[in-house]
Amino acid sequence: MVDLKLLAYLESYLTENRRQRFDKVIEERTKHFTVATEDVYQLHNTSAVIRSCDVFGIQEVHIVEERNSKRIDREIAMGAQKWVDLNRFHSVKTCIQDLKQKGYQIVATSPHANNCLLHEFDVTKKSCFFFGRETEGLSQEVIDQADTFLKIPMYGFTESLNISVSAAIVLQHVTTKLKQTDIDWKLSLEERLQKRLDWIKKTIKSYDEIVERFYESS
Repeated sequence: MVDLKLLAYLESYLTENRRQRFDKVIEERTKHFTVATEDVYQLHNTSAVIRSCDVFGIQEVHIVEERNSKRIDREIAMGAQKWVDLNRFHSVKTCIQDLKQKGYQIVATSPHANNCLLHEFDVTKKSCFFFGRETEGLSQEVIDQADTFLKIPMYGFTESLNISVSAAIVLQHVTTKLKQTDIDWKLSLEERLQKRLDWIKKTIKSYDEIVERFYESS
């Protein structure tokens, strides 16, 4: 449980504009949808996906690094990694197990799958959208474990999009449709409080010293 007195004390160190910004952004955050990237080789692609998740209110990103393990490109992500929760996995198997235990259906994005076109996707289901390697696409393991497949309609000679572009298109569409439903897609009260505390910790300098002073004076 979040200490509400501590939270109020810490928020006194924020500007009014920053507090209002936190209020506005956190109200649009969701865990109804999440994203997973599988062994993406180009660093800027993973970073750009994280940035898109922040832009469209996706709170969690799952990064599978079974073959490739790289740091997040801070310049491309433009600070988004501060506001989005990154969950890293060393195998697809453990990532999928974790997601399914949390109630997510596995959605494999592929230009070659005909299961479901983007405009037909059922946004009522709690879903994780998997995006694969730049040249190879998703692994067979993800394909085998997928609950459904999702395809962005394309009408040109090119048969695929850059994964960061694909992620942005998918997230813009599904989050817009989600907010037109009656589904309770927002973070719970406790999740919102915890996230505010986390964001404050990443914003205030000398956070630990300030918390220590608070408890000493309490």
